[in-house]
Amino acid sequence: MALTTTGLSLVFALLATGAIVVGVAVGEERASASIALEPDPEPEPEPEPEPEPDPRPVPDELVPPSPLRTCSIATPASDPRLGQFQAHVIDVATGDTLFDRSGDNPQPAASNMKVLTAAAALAALGPDYRLTTRVVAGDEPGTVVLIGGGDVTLSALPPGEESFYPGAPKLADLAAQTVQAYAAANPDEPAISRVLLDTSYFPDDDRWDSSWDRSLQTIGYASEVTALQVDADRANPRAQESPRSTDPVARAGAAFAQALAAAGNPGGAPGTERGQAGAGAQLAAVQSQPVSQLMERMVLDSDNSLADAIGRVISRHYGLGGTASSLTAAFEQALATYGVPTDGLAVRDASGLSNLNQIPPQYLAQLFTVIERSPNLALITQSLPVAGQSGTLRTRFVGANAAAAGQVTAKTGWIDNVFTLSGLMTASDGSRIAFSLYALGPVNFSAREALDTVTTAIHGCGDNLANI
Repeated sequence: MALTTTGLSLVFALLATGAIVVGVAVGEERASASIALEPDPEPEPEPEPEPEPDPRPVPDELVPPSPLRTCSIATPASDPRLGQFQAHVIDVATGDTLFDRSGDNPQPAASNMKVLTAAAALAALGPDYRLTTRVVAGDEPGTVVLIGGGDVTLSALPPGEESFYPGAPKLADLAAQTVQAYAAANPDEPAISRVLLDTSYFPDDDRWDSSWDRSLQTIGYASEVTALQVDADRANPRAQESPRSTDPVARAGAAFAQALAAAGNPGGAPGTERGQAGAGAQLAAVQSQPVSQLMERMVLDSDNSLADAIGRVISRHYGLGGTASSLTAAFEQALATYGVPTDGLAVRDASGLSNLNQIPPQYLAQLFTVIERSPNLALITQSLPVAGQSGTLRTRFVGANAAAAGQVTAKTGWIDNVFTLSGLMTASDGSRIAFSLYALGPVNFSAREALDTVTTAIHGCGDNLANI
């Protein structure tokens, strides 16, 4: 019984073990089947990346830091002799503005205006342009017409004698050509008995600006602006400053009549009267020196009559009639060539005599940077007075200001309550500087020395000039 019981126990044990094994297998199979039937879970979406911040804007070209400039001219620039001081100073090499005092404010530029006239003449007319005075046959027998072309340098002095304008054309040459040509064309009646004076190239009613003081004429600084005159209407053709007449056309006509007689006109000196040319053939002509040479007299000696004549010729070149009222438009058109904005410019005359001209110092300084960089404009630089050496700067920059003598080439300017000085310099550090300085009223002649002192201070600072 014991064995049987033990055997049964063993069977039951084996059965129990098998049942467990089978149960495990079945469970695993069911579990496997259950896992296989379930769909794969969808993967969780990856989080979207955070947007990158917009990059900080960067200029196309990195601007180098401006140099720290420490040299001050505040003391000479505050000199009370300068009145209301305006200025603009530029480093030519870099174009940097070194110093500015209301430089964009338009003011009368006095004779600094002649720099604009020279630049406009080179742009519009060119350096080789010459002014022509002609004689043509009149519509009636015995009549010739003398036609003015704006050449104020035409001289009444006899051959071999030089006027204030060396090398100027001579009325005697024009008369000799006329007598010969008229006699050849009229062998039966070779005498010239009447000369008509044609001044229509400039308007006859636009000869004297209302803003000009008539004392400028009587003292001898300027003549009326007429297309026909001789020796800029000077009483003394050889003197820079000489009284002018109240009728330069009549004076020129009388001189031509005498020249015709001296040239052998069979009728002697003919009568003269105002008139205009018809369709008659040209008998004679003489020409001025080229603009390149006229500019030297105009700028170096600050010749007002020559400047105003050239200004009117520029107007005629652009078809604007040669009037004073057309000068702003004519100059803007000519000066646009140089790429310097002409905003604020108002041109009442080409000489600078008018207090109604409006030229910002900044414009002049910028124009001088163009003049410095352009070989075609070297004629202007060559025409400028040199401090302590030539022209209207010959007697300036002395004493304490002698340090800048010979290093500054600039145009001077003066009218009532306005003194100006604009140009170029080689500073003490070798840098090239363009500058324009205005001393504005109430000021007197002591402003000249004050301007020279400021200029000398700029020369000493050079590229280290601080705008303080």
